[in-house]
Amino acid sequence: MSQEPNAATFFNSFAEAFDTIYDQKRNPFMRWVDGKFRSDMFLRYALTFEALEPLTGRTVLDVGCGSGPYIAEAFKRGAERVTGLDPAPNMLALVRQRLAQAGVTERQYELVTGLFPETPVGLHDYAIVMGVMDYVEDASAFLKALRPAVQRLAVVSFPSTHWFRTPFRKFRYQLRHCPVYFYTDTSIRKLCEQTGFSDIRIQKIPGAGMDFHVSLRP
Repeated sequence: MSQEPNAATFFNSFAEAFDTIYDQKRNPFMRWVDGKFRSDMFLRYALTFEALEPLTGRTVLDVGCGSGPYIAEAFKRGAERVTGLDPAPNMLALVRQRLAQAGVTERQYELVTGLFPETPVGLHDYAIVMGVMDYVEDASAFLKALRPAVQRLAVVSFPSTHWFRTPFRKFRYQLRHCPVYFYTDTSIRKLCEQTGFSDIRIQKIPGAGMDFHVSLRP
């Protein structure tokens, strides 16, 4: 779930460990840590599929698809075809494993190694962009390119600013040479309006407080 080259390198090396977060494969202590400090990930997952109903017969673009939990769920909910885009090859290998286990055939999806918006994508009914804007330097260019790729609705997460967690997260990622970017409700709305989206719905996820969940119509 990464866009800038340094983020792609990090997530490519972190692919298998990251995948265990969604599948609850970690040991009891790490599951407690995930529930306590990564609750936003699970809440934005639920909010995404709430916003995208109905999915039956629809096409979905998952930008920064990571190991594919959103892709697998989209198929469970009846999506006709899904395109997954991610710059980390190891993540896409995990997507293939996940979909094979779920009985999804390769004719139903396309996985593309690359960065958005540099990598062209076709028109889809819906777009999912979760855990990506954290690493995008030019958010305006990103959203301008996303708008013509979406026919019905895009759901996008944005990391919020927090007096303690933001500087701590910045420091951790600086050690990995991976810049991280943060947003406020006001800056998100302004950015989305300037890039041509309408019906902008911004929801602050409670709890750990690191994400906004945003739905946008082209």
